[in-house]
Amino acid sequence: MTIKEAEARTGLARSSIRFYEKENLIQPARDESNGYRIYTEEDIDNIRKIAYLRTLGISIENIHQIMEHKIELRTVIEKQLKKLDGQIEDLEKSKSICNKMLADEEITYDGLDIEAYVPEVVDYWESNSKIFEMDSVGFIYLWGGSLAWAFIMGACALLALSVFPYLPAYIPIQWSDGEASSEVGKIFIFAYPIACIVVRFLLRPYIWRWLEHNFNCSDVVSDYITNYFCFIIFSLEMFTIFFIKGIVRHVTALLLADTAVLIGILLISWRNLDTHKMKK
Repeated sequence: MTIKEAEARTGLARSSIRFYEKENLIQPARDESNGYRIYTEEDIDNIRKIAYLRTLGISIENIHQIMEHKIELRTVIEKQLKKLDGQIEDLEKSKSICNKMLADEEITYDGLDIEAYVPEVVDYWESNSKIFEMDSVGFIYLWGGSLAWAFIMGACALLALSVFPYLPAYIPIQWSDGEASSEVGKIFIFAYPIACIVVRFLLRPYIWRWLEHNFNCSDVVSDYITNYFCFIIFSLEMFTIFFIKGIVRHVTALLLADTAVLIGILLISWRNLDTHKMKK
């Protein structure tokens, strides 16, 4: 059957079916005459099972292992149930405290008495340690956020607009031994902010899928990597301008500086996390 028929049979969007195929969870045959995918009843059954397991929060990697009989479905479900029980317990505690707080009609921030709701404050901090760990590495989340990307892309575009009238007719895009080895028209300076947009909206989904498939940690890390790529693009734009002005000659220094920034951000985040754990 065709992809359209597969959509109708499964009730899922074409994009979801394509995603499962890209992740090698299904491998439909091809019609040799036109190259179109042909979905079998087995494919339809697998698509429905995969979608169902995803609704339960089962990772793509675990589904791979289940389908390849490397791990039992029961084992994965038991672990997921335990994880969900913990989340439900945390939510019920938070809900109970919120209800207690709302029962006080005069509640204000200035008059907030924490001990009235959680007598054992230290134990309460301990039970919510994951939240504080997230706060302690907030800088890395800020770096990976959309605002950080918008700032980098905006700076990239602003720089291109401001220097364009003063650039020579041709600008370098490749270097060798401190000399320009390839040049293009100066309009290319606007390729840098465009590249930031391409990385964010076209490359990021592929990074996300790869991380989801291999490490089950996609959102924050993919944003972080995306912004780092954009930072390198912005740095290359600056290097091009500095090279034209004769301020710098070797791109190696730029790459080392970018690497230092990356390592610095990671070290700051890890140190904050370790410091938090030592205080626990």
